[in-house]
Formats: sequence, structure tokens, C-alpha cells
Amino acid sequence: MFAGVDIGSTTGKALLLDEEGNVVGFHITEATPRPEKTARICLDAVLEKAKAKEKDIAYMVGTGYGRVKIPFASENISEITCHATGAKWLCPTVRTVVDIGGQDCKVIGVRDDGKVREFVMNDKCAAGTGRFLESQARVLGVKIEDLSELSKRADTPALISAQCSVFAESEIITQLNEGNSVENVVAGIHVAIASRLISLLKRVGIQEDLTVTGGCAKNDGLIRILQEKAGVRVVHLREDPQIVGALGAAVLAQEKWRKKMAA
Repeated sequence: MFAGVDIGSTTGKALLLDEEGNVVGFHITEATPRPEKTARICLDAVLEKAKAKEKDIAYMVGTGYGRVKIPFASENISEITCHATGAKWLCPTVRTVVDIGGQDCKVIGVRDDGKVREFVMNDKCAAGTGRFLESQARVLGVKIEDLSELSKRADTPALISAQCSVFAESEIITQLNEGNSVENVVAGIHVAIASRLISLLKRVGIQEDLTVTGGCAKNDGLIRILQEKAGVRVVHLREDPQIVGALGAAVLAQEKWRKKMAA
């Protein structure tokens, strides 16, 4: 089997592929302060699900911000390459990938051969990330998983103009104090995030098909607004969007192993 282990800032993901390229299983867990511990938890969990042993893994690729801290990986590859590879493997027509992570967001242009054409990243602040959504949900007193449905019920999205999480919280409190509904405020937050993503998309160039990866891709309210602003359909992937980086790492692990065997 072949393994991909993606250690992000907020979650760890591990995925196994068999020799035929089928997904045997995957596991997602909250990140611990130590990337190597997160990686071990993920790998052990997915091996248990697959009823497999670590010795069954022919090659393993680590990715994500904690990739260099995975001592049992065969090698590590950047999350940019792994997300492009995973998205293209799931949907061969994908040419643009928006990855909304816990603490950064990326837009990746994908070439016809699956290689990265160009990418831009926002990692200077939490704006447009999962952490941003978490902090605003906390201010609103709602669960992050409820944001999508609340957004869909809005009639007029509130104007949230602040880029900074702290200033955005202040704007949200003001909107609520002035009588605006929680639904409109949530929609306004989604509009603000989508607008930031569009500015990154314009720098790379929007080429169809467009898809979104990362945990925030499960937020249909955000995806709907991003789709409207981008002017193109967002393709939904057939696997959990949160494991695309780990999937890409496993696909690359299989490719690396085959080249090694052919040498």
C-alpha cells in the first residue's frame, strides 16, 4: 500500500491507497502541538481501519506545514503539489484549486499534465481561513457546522469590510447591536471571505474546472457565494475535500515507488 500523511495547522489527515490506486481508508484528527505525534495518531488510526500493518506500506509521503516532522515518511512534498495532484486525480478536468486551510488559503493553477502552473498564498493573517470562521462563529454563539444553513437563510448579507479577525469581530458585534440578523451577518462573513479568495484567484487566473479543498469546502453557504463571485461552477469532488492533500501525497508515493522499482 501507499500512504499520504498531511499535517496541517489545525488537523492531521492520513490516507492509504492500494496497489490498484483505490482509497483503502483515511482518518482525520485534530492537530496536537507536536506534528510527529499528530502524524502517528493519524497513521495508526487509518492502519487500524484498513486492518493493515505499517510494514504493508511500500512508500509514504508527508505533506502540510508539519511535513518535515514526520520521521517515518519516505520523503516529504509541499502541500501545493499534493493538493494539485489529489484534486486532478479525483477530477481530471480540474485546472484551478482553492485550498482553504486552518491558517492560510491558497489558489493553485493546475496544468493539463497535473503539474502546478502557478500559485498564490495568503498566510500573513487569518483572513479567509478556517480559523477566521471559527472565531466569528464563536462571537455569534453558533456552531461552525451551522454557518452554511444560516447563510442560506439570509435576505441581505451584512457588510463586513475588516480584513483582520479582531476588527471583523468588532464589526459583527456592531451589526448585531444594530438589529441585523445572525443569518445576514453570517452571509456577510461568507461574502467577505469569498471576496478575498477572488482577489487571489484573479492573480492566478480562473480556469475551469474550479474546485475547493480543505475543511471549509464542506460549507455550502460559502461555496455558493464563491461560485457566484467567480462566475464559474465549483466542482464538488467525490471524496471528502479535507483529505485531498493526503490523497495527493499517497498518489505521489505510488508514483515514486514505481519509478524506484523501474530504475
